Amino acid sequence: MPETPTKLTPMFEQYMHIKADYPDALLFYRMGDFYELFFDDAVTAARELQIALTSRSKDSENPVPMCGVPWHAVQSYVAQLIDKGFHVAICDQTEDPKAAKGLVKRAVTCVITPGTVLEDANLNTKSHNYLGALCYDTGQGRGGFAWADISTGQWSGVEFKRQAELWQWAQKLAPRELLVPEGLELPPHCLLEGVRMVRMPAAHFDLKRATERTLRAQGVQEAGALGLQGKNELMRSCGALLVYLDQTQKRDPDHLMPFKPLDLSRRLLIDEVTERNLEIFTRLNGRKGKGTLRHVLDDTMTPMGGRFLEDMLRHPWRETGPIARIQEAVAFFHDDDNRRAALREALREVYDLERLSTRISLNRGGPRDFIALRNSLAALPKVHNALITSTDGSYATEAQSLGHELPQSLYQIVKTWDHLEDCTTLLSAALVDSPPTVITDGGLFKSGYNAELDKLLDLVEHGEQKLQELLEEEQKKTGIAKLKMGYNRVFGYYYEVTRASHSGPMPEHFIRRQTLANAERFTTVQLKELEEELLSAADKRKSLEYKMFQDLREHMARQRERIVHMADLVAQLDYWQSLAQVGRQNNWCRPRLTDSAHLDIREGRHPVVEGMLGSANFVPNNFRLDQKRRLCLLTGPNMAGKSTVLRQVAIICLLAQMGSMVPAAEATLGLVDRLFSRVGASDNLAQGQSTFMVEMMETARILRQATRRSLVILDEIGRGTSTYDGVALAWAVVEDLARRAGGELRTLFATHYHELTALEGRIPGVFTMNIAIREYNNDILFLHKLVPGPSDRSYGVEVARLAGVPVPVVQRARTILAGLERGREGSRKAVSVASMSLPGLDLPKAKTEADADLPEINAAPPAAEHPLVRLLYDLTPETLSPLDALKLLMEWKSLWGTEPDTDANDGDQNEEA
Repeated sequence: MPETPTKLTPMFEQYMHIKADYPDALLFYRMGDFYELFFDDAVTAARELQIALTSRSKDSENPVPMCGVPWHAVQSYVAQLIDKGFHVAICDQTEDPKAAKGLVKRAVTCVITPGTVLEDANLNTKSHNYLGALCYDTGQGRGGFAWADISTGQWSGVEFKRQAELWQWAQKLAPRELLVPEGLELPPHCLLEGVRMVRMPAAHFDLKRATERTLRAQGVQEAGALGLQGKNELMRSCGALLVYLDQTQKRDPDHLMPFKPLDLSRRLLIDEVTERNLEIFTRLNGRKGKGTLRHVLDDTMTPMGGRFLEDMLRHPWRETGPIARIQEAVAFFHDDDNRRAALREALREVYDLERLSTRISLNRGGPRDFIALRNSLAALPKVHNALITSTDGSYATEAQSLGHELPQSLYQIVKTWDHLEDCTTLLSAALVDSPPTVITDGGLFKSGYNAELDKLLDLVEHGEQKLQELLEEEQKKTGIAKLKMGYNRVFGYYYEVTRASHSGPMPEHFIRRQTLANAERFTTVQLKELEEELLSAADKRKSLEYKMFQDLREHMARQRERIVHMADLVAQLDYWQSLAQVGRQNNWCRPRLTDSAHLDIREGRHPVVEGMLGSANFVPNNFRLDQKRRLCLLTGPNMAGKSTVLRQVAIICLLAQMGSMVPAAEATLGLVDRLFSRVGASDNLAQGQSTFMVEMMETARILRQATRRSLVILDEIGRGTSTYDGVALAWAVVEDLARRAGGELRTLFATHYHELTALEGRIPGVFTMNIAIREYNNDILFLHKLVPGPSDRSYGVEVARLAGVPVPVVQRARTILAGLERGREGSRKAVSVASMSLPGLDLPKAKTEADADLPEINAAPPAAEHPLVRLLYDLTPETLSPLDALKLLMEWKSLWGTEPDTDANDGDQNEEA
């Protein structure tokens, strides 16, 4: 901080005393109509906000840097600083300047941080804004992670035994701020992107204090009421989170809803790596929006519905009961276009009930928040009517009007519906339609709402008229026709009589105020009283309206529980109709969920890719996993669509367990408990991790955490190292996955290593499929069709040519490839001969019966049956229509019914490493 003047003024003494308690925040110090910043805070704010930097005490040897912003526009400036990661302490005047003796008292009324913002300017409408707290006890071998969205009041948490899983969850939710005890360090290879670490004294995580604080804040007597019995580390995290809220909000966090730990045993677990690889919330380049699964699914009409969708994408259900209830509601809206359209139109008028009620409860809501709340509550009857009204616009039966004919999930909503008509009526009667943004300027309330206010409004709005009426009355009473009325700041209102207009004695009730050369000025008791009423009416009106506004706020704050309840119901309705709308528009189907481990998808599509290409340009595919087919080895050239097939199977399972319809003609899916995906190549240079290191770390996580009911998606394992290392690692991973959990783990494994296809028939459950292509006139055609059997080679050189690599480079690559393939065959023979002739090497031993099932890397694969044989084996002719049968024949004809190009296949006799 710059050197301060030798002798501080009382104002600076007050400022420095307050600033000492908030050294890490920019202090916005209220002075009149501005918030001022001084010293280093001023320099920083002026630079970041691009506002003028001036100075105070310019005449002294050490002028103080200073900048300021108007108090009525402070939110926009604070929003910019919060987005840049700063903390802002708002220091307000805590007493009326008119009543203050000496320096006005001031105090920090709130500290705004990225994790505790409430204003819309810093919030993504349809996304949560989390504040997190995490601690881990090495001695107990347990850790807890709690998170809260302060803007909505929702909070939850989890406990884990393994520290790695704890940090994985923190990375998954990515809170804007993460509170950790001093001394707790990030584990190796953990990089919390976009998360600001806040280190707090260990005392804030003390179990006893945390328990007392949490129970008091939630108004309960025991931890079991919150699901925290025996979860000490999670309780410690909750306590630290409440301490931080108390420090920043300067009040009890009584707006928080009841704490509910997340029951992971009931949820499909998706780690942050899988979220990224499947591009659920962001594309692989880190951008949001188009190209993500969320963008495809989000046809919600309200902020609450959008956040509910986000929650379900992060942790779908893994129990058939909740999923079935969602499916019933989605199917109901899917089949009734008119009802769904009416519901969507009604929901369009509902604003963010959760965040509006939070700001009002915390006394941070402005007049326009109340208007938005009023309009939202007024729309609730329309939403209700959209549910219970028959499709022809009338009540069909009394049972239907009560919701008895609705699906169970919708009936429960109708049964607990609260129109909140009393709140709507109150807000409609009280507030004008377009109130000012500032509550201290008046003009908030309608006439007729309060008698005292009406009288003051009459004085303010009709003061000139009353003065004119009083003047006319005095003119008649005194007979002075040319009596005039005037005003000045010294004497206020007065009557003026010129000597030319009246020469007689003045009326007795006139009180002389001023004598001029050609006139005299008077007042009367009645004029003085009216003057005092007029001059004080504006101030009285503002004071009264401010008090009435606070009374209204307190009343609406007491209705928060009712408002939040309705926000939850609206969120569910919005989520269901959004899934129905998306399913209807894209021709999706309702999947059948079972407790088996089978997957059977007919004409499955990738919803994001299909959305980008259009349904006419996307080739659907069939895929099945059953008791005899657990691990699919998927081969095919680059650009053929292997990664798309992998992702679409995982996404279809995820959508199904959200209760959504899925992009397929038909789907029967066994429930999944954990979803793992390792797709694509990426590095982490910030922590010195190469592409191969990241690949192996993600693979290791899958091998450690996958369970019997998991679904594993792996793409190109071992590509980041040498060919033989890569083949060996990929081979070992396939073996481990195929034998894990008694051979019941479901896996899709895409690879370029054709050596792995030798595992089909040698390891139970392993089978091969490939993405078909055709060669024609030395060109390749991508059919994007999934067919049984392995591909013959990778076609990497041909893909390079399609990508625009210069022709000489492509031709040279073909020559080198042919030489390498001939050399590889020769080296294999040489190694075989050398191994028998070199001294000191034992001859290979004959296989025993126990070794019969062990694969050999150099063993020639068994003669594979033609893919058409497998297709015929799986075919069920009795279910095919004549048109479907004809389509299959045409498809098989295009794949295998033409003579191969002999020249193009000369180099296909050898496998490509």
